[in-house]
Amino acid sequence: MTNYKLQSVDTGEIYEDSGWMLDAPNAERPALIRAIYEDKQLDIKDLDGLYRFAGWLPIHKTLKGSGAPVTYKSEGLAKELGLKNLYITFNGWWPEKGAKMKTGSFKECEAYSVCGRMPDDEKRILVVASAGNTARAFARVCSENKIPLLLCVPQDNLDALWFDEAIDPCVKLVTAESGGDYFDAIHLSNIAAESDMFLPEGGAKNVARRDGMATTFLSGAEVIGEIPDYYFQAVGSGTGAIAAWEANLRLIEDGRFGNKKAKLMVSQNIPFLPIHDAWKADSRAMLPYDDDQARKDVETIDAKVLSNRRPPYPIIGGLYDAMKDAGGDVLVATNEEAAEAEDMFEKLEGIDLEKAAAVAAATLIKAARENSIDKDKIIMLNITGGGGKRFRKDHVIHTLEPSIVFPLNPDKDEVISKVEALFK
Repeated sequence: MTNYKLQSVDTGEIYEDSGWMLDAPNAERPALIRAIYEDKQLDIKDLDGLYRFAGWLPIHKTLKGSGAPVTYKSEGLAKELGLKNLYITFNGWWPEKGAKMKTGSFKECEAYSVCGRMPDDEKRILVVASAGNTARAFARVCSENKIPLLLCVPQDNLDALWFDEAIDPCVKLVTAESGGDYFDAIHLSNIAAESDMFLPEGGAKNVARRDGMATTFLSGAEVIGEIPDYYFQAVGSGTGAIAAWEANLRLIEDGRFGNKKAKLMVSQNIPFLPIHDAWKADSRAMLPYDDDQARKDVETIDAKVLSNRRPPYPIIGGLYDAMKDAGGDVLVATNEEAAEAEDMFEKLEGIDLEKAAAVAAATLIKAARENSIDKDKIIMLNITGGGGKRFRKDHVIHTLEPSIVFPLNPDKDEVISKVEALFK
């Protein structure tokens, strides 16, 4: 559907998409590739849900059931914080606002874009690793559209897998045993992807994942009429912030939204702070982080979806480069601060927040109260997930149970043979 090519952020070389290119051919060092669209201006399509933004999505088809981000100018929270131009981009379930993401998370934007990129003749089974929200989104999209999927999730995060309908058997779930984290789920998915039977989704390397998430920033610019001055979002991998930066660059090229770059005000949940610590040390490389300490810190944080130990921060075109180019900072919030922000948001704006979105809201509240941001500037707050509590209250909820629970240091051959058997 969309005319685009792929470009190495490192070398600038341009390629035709082979169907599922995740890296530039013959790349000499790790770097992201980026979609270069034939449409140089944002053209809102007369299509349902996410596919309004299809001109800037690397897709070959549309799928049923998608929702789109919804942006509105805040009144309640803005007044409380003394912010003149606070815009909230809401991803989740809030029908009165037009927000109809049934998984309550902007990870749906990724899933509908990634699955829309998959070639129709693809025979391999998609493999996705997730700390929770991404798994919920992909499970729903693949179930509804009968796309075979292998999900890898930490067992301790299974409470994130809730749905209003039973999940189709084409979706299979395996977990890393209790005590593991997102990194252990990624490890499982990487092992599975060594089998010719499976297709690695690719995470941040997949242009469809990033450009799907970028629709949040596009929604903001569409409603505001220009590029915002500040962009607030909680990050685990930072892929959403990279996506916002890339969307910002496209909007500058568009020419109708101004030429500024929004400062990337990204946030993490204390005490799990690998991106924060690297940024504050002005280090492109991630700092050493003991595995056992990392798992302990993940157990401590409420926003489990922010628990990526190996984020696309150092890679060329990754979060480090995005923040160096756009400016911004990595902010932090405790569980208690996030809980207070969650209560304040629900009281003043009228809808519940997912834990990660509460972390972002908490850091905005602190920044406003400490006057560390210009309160007259245009601020965009990405609510990456919300309305889930309301959705679960209003619907009969189904869960997804794992087919296999693997140890934290699994035997590779055993993993491959068992996950292959799930689909035979």
